[in-house]
Amino acid sequence: MKIRFCGYSYHAKKYHTAHRSGLASYLFRLQTDGIAEVTVKGKKSRIKKGDLLIVKPSEKYELWVDEGNKSGDFHLLCEGEWIDNLFRDSPAITKIELEDTLISLWHHIILEERRPKKEQNEELSHYLLKALSISLKRLIDDRATNYHRPYVVTRMMRYIEEHATTPGFRLEDVAKHCDLSVSRCVHLFKENLAKTMLDYAQEIRISAALNQMKYTTMTLETISDNCGFGSYSYFHRVFKKYHGKAPNEVRNKL
Repeated sequence: MKIRFCGYSYHAKKYHTAHRSGLASYLFRLQTDGIAEVTVKGKKSRIKKGDLLIVKPSEKYELWVDEGNKSGDFHLLCEGEWIDNLFRDSPAITKIELEDTLISLWHHIILEERRPKKEQNEELSHYLLKALSISLKRLIDDRATNYHRPYVVTRMMRYIEEHATTPGFRLEDVAKHCDLSVSRCVHLFKENLAKTMLDYAQEIRISAALNQMKYTTMTLETISDNCGFGSYSYFHRVFKKYHGKAPNEVRNKL
């Protein structure tokens, strides 16, 4: 694998770039702000916030940002057999969630690539590229697998997965993230997944607690706090509901 370039661009004025002879590497472009227009293999599309564009090697590519529009994006040029095997059949444009972990990985690659050549760590860059690539592929596959599910429900799921174990997690935060009322979120989630948002959050918390019980020596009280339960008594009650045994019994067996 090889990273040719990784960066972030923001265009506040009219902009145009063209690669009419085709790109030599894979181009991954994630729209984070505003609107842009792209042409890939002769097909013109308008891309908005959350759209992931993948241009494969040898494909012709053009980008426009019209006067009066603004556009922000992360972009990555890379190549290699591993990348090709992962994305060979991926669609050109996929709407994905702008997850904090995804943006953080992109930032890390940018920072590593900006280091002086003699200070760069090629192994670290490869691991970061693999982590970003697998994260993107998972989001693409999730979108394809759950095409029948409203996109907003997937957004709710991703938000809950990322924030369920944080202190003060509330359903109101999920609703605000999706720009919907709490009642509407509750209805859509239950309708599509046959479980409540709280049930889903509890599953995430219990899973995180089990990992910490298995791989750390932290006390159960500390694990309870780390996983967002608020109190050990509440953690004990929820855990026993899911596993039929108290946390200390399960930990002893682990």
